[in-house]
Amino acid sequence: MTLAETMAAIAAAGTAQTKKTLMNHGAREPITGVKVSDLKVILKQIRKDQALALALYDTGHYDAQYLAGLAANGALMTAAALRKWAETPNALAISEYSVAWVAAEHPDAWHIALEWIDDPSPAVAVSGWATLAGLLSLLPDERIDVPKVLQLLKRIEKEIHGMHDRVRYVMNGFVISAGTYVDAAHDAAVAAARKIGVVKVDMGDTACKVPAAEAYIAASRGRPGGAKKKKTLKC
Repeated sequence: MTLAETMAAIAAAGTAQTKKTLMNHGAREPITGVKVSDLKVILKQIRKDQALALALYDTGHYDAQYLAGLAANGALMTAAALRKWAETPNALAISEYSVAWVAAEHPDAWHIALEWIDDPSPAVAVSGWATLAGLLSLLPDERIDVPKVLQLLKRIEKEIHGMHDRVRYVMNGFVISAGTYVDAAHDAAVAAARKIGVVKVDMGDTACKVPAAEAYIAASRGRPGGAKKKKTLKC
């Protein structure tokens, strides 16, 4: 499929209700409002077309950027190209999901994300924390820099309540991911969750809530078989 054909398929799959829901969650124009299940139908037609995935993201269109996150292979992208994605999302949901999914596939994802979390741009910082949290859920524990994870947990304890709303949200997600997926960080993550307490985030005109980290960790690890590492972040 060409870019024009893909954008036409996106336009045909959109609904006013989905658009309204996505905009309530922070998406902006240009946006059509396509359900993820319908984007995945389009994905089957463009899978592995890296050039098309990059072109889709460059449109700045919300649905196209989400689809790009599903289609692109982050291992084939340069750090500069990933940085461009982190700096140009349609919405912070794209930062948290699409950008982080792709960044986590890069061979140097850990170090790229550590650089991003110090960025003054909320969009870049959100992508950084979301990428780090994602990596904890993907990588085997022996490949994780546990001392750095513990250091980041201490940093979150000190900084989370003074950060931008969405950065607070993904910092809380990092605590959850550390406590859920990294055995050596579990106790420290639970301790951090208790010290942090309630994380307040303006979720806009939605029914979404910020997960309570300690309870979420306990529920995840308490499932039959415990918490299993993920094969991919994309969904």
